[in-house]
Amino acid sequence: MLQFGGFSFAVLLFTVTAATVERVQHDYYKYHPMEEISTWMTQMAKDHPDLVTIVDYGRTYEKRTIKLLKIGLNTEAKKKAVWVECGIHAREWISPAFCQYFVKQILQTYKTDAKMEKMVRNMDFYVTPVLNVDGYVYTWNDSTTRLWRKNRTPGPSSGCYGTDLNRNFDSNWGTVGVSFDCKKEIYCGTHVMSELETQAVTYFVGTRKDDFLCFLTIHSFSQMILLPFGHPNYTASNYNELMKVGLGAAEAIWKVHGQNYTVGTSPDVLYPFSGSSQDWAHMQGIHFSYTFELRDKGTFGFQLPEDQIQPACEEAYSGALHIITYAHDQTFSGAVVTAAATLWTLLLAAGVTLM
Repeated sequence: MLQFGGFSFAVLLFTVTAATVERVQHDYYKYHPMEEISTWMTQMAKDHPDLVTIVDYGRTYEKRTIKLLKIGLNTEAKKKAVWVECGIHAREWISPAFCQYFVKQILQTYKTDAKMEKMVRNMDFYVTPVLNVDGYVYTWNDSTTRLWRKNRTPGPSSGCYGTDLNRNFDSNWGTVGVSFDCKKEIYCGTHVMSELETQAVTYFVGTRKDDFLCFLTIHSFSQMILLPFGHPNYTASNYNELMKVGLGAAEAIWKVHGQNYTVGTSPDVLYPFSGSSQDWAHMQGIHFSYTFELRDKGTFGFQLPEDQIQPACEEAYSGALHIITYAHDQTFSGAVVTAAATLWTLLLAAGVTLM
């Protein structure tokens, strides 16, 4: 065996080979268990240190960390924000898949797309791939747990587990479309905001609520874009604008793969319910709050095949981007106009003629 300064040729060859082997690329068109999603998050932060930060903002009952990716360019200016939340219901695997795809698209386009580059300068994207970590892990156990919906907090009676996190927020909690039977899928918890996951979102977003322009929560299935409120006795103050923007998002979705998405409040197009994260966000003053119900319309339901991940994510991204772009332009285009008007007023006051 050849020796080079004390190192064998075989060791040297192995080292060089290992250094040149590319790391395995993340497959965005398959479903991933939580461990792989966490590894992917770490890799995103490592690959894009100028843009991506991992933020731990909560712990679950089973002591798992709730994490998000903060995506945005560091600037000295005060920034606005966008919230994208996936995996609040454990069995809706297409939802975490969408959040991974959403992150990929931002990171791939911001250097070549002037609009995206502007948005990551003006806003930070806070993306939670899996909010209901315990429940999601549980659905990967075997086929008998695959369709589990809730988290895994023990209930008030023996043999009873889980609270529906999207019935647990402080938004007309416990009034309609819920159950107080802890064995039911829509069990709303022992009290409002009883769950650690709900508390994590409420604190993180609530303490920054003036920064957020959009709050998007991603679900499946039924191909809908839902706007506040889930309670039939309440109407959003900006209902007409929410409908206009939502219909624009549905049109953007249709242009991708020809899929129709229904737009409206849950009582109008689905069913009434209370305690959702979307309604809570709107009540905090985050005016552009929407729920996306992704593919399909019931053929596969919560078990959407992997060959539909790519088209489902492509169309939903187009719809989400429509909403985000609208909210961004309403805020920052208006700021430019206001600044120009102020400058013009100052110039006139100073007697400056621009002719």
